[in-house]
Amino acid sequence: MPIELLSPAGDMERLQMAVAYGADAVYLAGGQFGMRAFAGNFSREELSQAVELCHSHGVKVHVTCNTMPRNEELDALPEYLEYLQALGVDALIIGDAGVLALAKRHAPKLPLHISTQIGVTNYAAAQFWYDQGASRVILARELTLEEVSTLCAKRPKGLEVEAFVHGAMCVSFSGRCVISNYMTGRDASRGACAQPCRYKYALMEEQRPGEFFPVEEDDQGTYLFNSKDMCMIDHIPQLLSTGLSSLKIEGRAKSAYYAAVATGAYRHAIDAALAGEALDPIWRQELDKISHRPYSEGFWFGHPEQYTGDARYIRDWQVSAIVTSCSPDGRALCSLRNKFGRGETLELIGPGIKPISFTVADLTDENGLSLDEARIPQMAFHLPLPCQAPPLSILRKKVGP
Repeated sequence: MPIELLSPAGDMERLQMAVAYGADAVYLAGGQFGMRAFAGNFSREELSQAVELCHSHGVKVHVTCNTMPRNEELDALPEYLEYLQALGVDALIIGDAGVLALAKRHAPKLPLHISTQIGVTNYAAAQFWYDQGASRVILARELTLEEVSTLCAKRPKGLEVEAFVHGAMCVSFSGRCVISNYMTGRDASRGACAQPCRYKYALMEEQRPGEFFPVEEDDQGTYLFNSKDMCMIDHIPQLLSTGLSSLKIEGRAKSAYYAAVATGAYRHAIDAALAGEALDPIWRQELDKISHRPYSEGFWFGHPEQYTGDARYIRDWQVSAIVTSCSPDGRALCSLRNKFGRGETLELIGPGIKPISFTVADLTDENGLSLDEARIPQMAFHLPLPCQAPPLSILRKKVGP
């Protein structure tokens, strides 16, 4: 099969962006059994709409059933699995052997993908899950390029292999962390991780309640649990050479803007690699314009070094508006996200459009009345753009240094 670009879809808006910006497949969750309990997710009506939208664009839908459910949760699973099969989703992502057994019984027509939560790190494990009925394994993030190449070379014929290429890295091994459970009672293995690895920590002495002292490992500060984000866009040709079937972007809990920009950047990178062309640096630069922690190559080229910075996100760009429609001469109807006014510099990006900077010279409301500033969230307004832009194109402005 041609290499698949698999993008996150935490809700309908993020799904629409992933589809518009070039995903071959999306992964999402219904209201149950998904590892991102706070991503927004999809009601049953929305799941139906999602499948219809994706299939009308030739995009596949993978539904996550990758929590480790407790006994009392299992009764609801057979009906849910039967529903997903009847809906026509393209795969189930599974992280529990019991759920796998139930899926084979209640949704026998659906391809089964083994979640990264299971921690597949070698070809023997890949063979085992294939023998259990899996059509794909999603590898643990802790593998090197060489290990992935070996696993792909020795996998059983017919088994697909998926790997993460972009997004957050867990402080633990493939999400097997108990800090959230211990500190907050929220179970990381059931989709409710509170991410305490990102908290800012200080020391408090028993006899001095309320007095906090910094915990400094060195003169650069505290980094007990910090991890960078993964970014492999500069190495797509090497990833393709491994024999991987799917390249996955992490981020169902992230914004629609993130889904759009990350998908668009990796779409261009994959297409360039398949054509034997060098990647235009502008698409690598796009990944610096989404919310992210400092980037690394994860474990792909060996064990990453300790990160000595803080865990804060870099957010230097802000979405100003989304294009609803646009005439051939560039006159656009837009929906506001964050206020801006005449004289400000914005940047336009969109499906198939390289970033274009322009100065706002004319701004009117939906009735044609002149505006100095658009400031009411979700308001409709008209704005001339430097070129015709398809729906779901994005207007943004720089807010960082």
